Amino acid sequence: MNKTFKGKLADGTVERIRLSTNNGLIGYKIIKFQVMPVDPMVDNCESVLQVFSVEPDSASTTIDFDDPTMLASIYIENHDGTSSGFSNFTNAVIIDNKVVNQDIYVTLASDPGSSGQNFYIELEQMKLSLNEATVATLKDMRAGPDTNFGP
Repeated sequence: MNKTFKGKLADGTVERIRLSTNNGLIGYKIIKFQVMPVDPMVDNCESVLQVFSVEPDSASTTIDFDDPTMLASIYIENHDGTSSGFSNFTNAVIIDNKVVNQDIYVTLASDPGSSGQNFYIELEQMKLSLNEATVATLKDMRAGPDTNFGP
């Protein structure tokens, strides 16, 4: 079974998507992450949207593939046509294959003056064994935002 979530983010925001259950025996994996500008005919911006398994301190334009809490990332570039004469909408999407059983967090960092971004996330829902649930929960606890996994 799949669950979907959609919403609108303003620059610099972090939105929590509630997935956790009392026993943690339901897991989720991101299978689709899409973005569209709130006002694509007017916006002239670049944005970074990311999904994390633990709440980040703030939204950032920095994309760090070494961060074990990052589940997905999108870079989107939208030009309203004023500078190049035509509208251009491009994006790059990276999704990790990680299963989580806790809440996830979507962030947006973009150029000043952006109208914001709409997002759509599709999650595959699965039942977890007690061992799988424990491992998924412990990974997020150990990989918190202050954890340094480098040398």
